[in-house]
Amino acid sequence: MNVSEAMTAQVVTAGPTDSVQKVAGIMASIETGAVPIVEDDKVVGLITDRDIVLQVVAKGGALSTPASDVMSTDVQTCREGDNMADAAAQMAHHQIRRLVVVSDAGKLAGILSLGDIATDYGAKVVGKTLEEISVDNDA
Repeated sequence: MNVSEAMTAQVVTAGPTDSVQKVAGIMASIETGAVPIVEDDKVVGLITDRDIVLQVVAKGGALSTPASDVMSTDVQTCREGDNMADAAAQMAHHQIRRLVVVSDAGKLAGILSLGDIATDYGAKVVGKTLEEISVDNDA
């Protein structure tokens, strides 16, 4: 099974200059925990609800803080045609719960989450992936 068969293709994005308040509003309106940050049709970052809490709210930062100040720029991606098992292994290796899916041209094509894998690929794979994501590598 390919990533394109399970990914969420309709992805709402934000820009690097959008405020974290706007990004949080997007998250709330579409019930997601991550929003890709896109500039000139390319993914330049990913901002999660956790990023906003830890880097803005916990530090008493302004809600007007631009997404570019908070987003992760080392975004893990996969391609639409990649095998689901490889994508799950990538999630496990990097201890992440979602991958940004890009086209061969490098443009945003979707997001693949653990939930997508569970729905379309199987609970056993999700269980193993989640187990590896949850390992404390600092211990």
